Amino acid sequence: MLSMLFGLATACCWGMGDFIGGSNSRRVGAYGMTLGTIGCGLLLLLLVSLGFDGNHLPLSGWLFCLLAGAFDAVGILLLYLSLTQGRMSLAAPVSALTAAALPVFFSILTLGLPEVTVMIGLLLGLAAIWMISREQENAPEKPLRSNDLYLPLLSGSCLGIFLILMHAGSHHALLWPMIAVRTGGVTALLLILLTRLKHQMLPTASLPWKIIVVNALLDVGGNGFYILASQAGRLDVAAVLSALYPAVTVFMAWLLLKEKVSRLQFTGILSALGAIALLAL
Repeated sequence: MLSMLFGLATACCWGMGDFIGGSNSRRVGAYGMTLGTIGCGLLLLLLVSLGFDGNHLPLSGWLFCLLAGAFDAVGILLLYLSLTQGRMSLAAPVSALTAAALPVFFSILTLGLPEVTVMIGLLLGLAAIWMISREQENAPEKPLRSNDLYLPLLSGSCLGIFLILMHAGSHHALLWPMIAVRTGGVTALLLILLTRLKHQMLPTASLPWKIIVVNALLDVGGNGFYILASQAGRLDVAAVLSALYPAVTVFMAWLLLKEKVSRLQFTGILSALGAIALLAL
């Protein structure tokens, strides 16, 4: 039960963060928004760590979490790139489904198959992630290009590996794994900046820092709840519940921006509720 509650809390944090970050990245740029959020999250965590005497990480935990942070940052950038260069109606669901499916397969390989009700709930949850993330295209269908699939698959693979590595590296600690993850993310983004994206970086003054601080708090909160969810129960359950964050994003877009919810997305939301009920049994 605790794993389910923490997983849902993760989805709420990440879903609200995606709504805030996605709506503002159009104005300030995906790279600036991503680096600002991850960097600000790291600073907030370092401030909290002053005088904090919690469970420390062994070297292997630091390495796992640093690597997890790098995969997380690259996965987010690849997702934004796939949304702008590929077919948007496929980019989000393919990325989200891949990110959730990898921890499920990893957990089954390492822990074995779960109970039947849990397995059905996981499959229903994966289907719900696809339906909720799917956007309808008004334009006529175009032939699939390589960018339409390989960028979302790369993005989802990076995010799925991030979920696996963060679970493996947490070692029953909470604060230090989050610091390590954010350190790895900032390092990866700075390396990308130096090699390829220097011309896309915006001046610091142009970034909406109040929004970035809120987004950083949500991102840090989501990471913390995910670590707790994966520590309290199976990795696959925590990953699937956490990956339901697009439902929160869709709900906020409907509530605040008056965007329409398609029949497929509504079906996905109902499927998500059914999956949660099965996983709670």
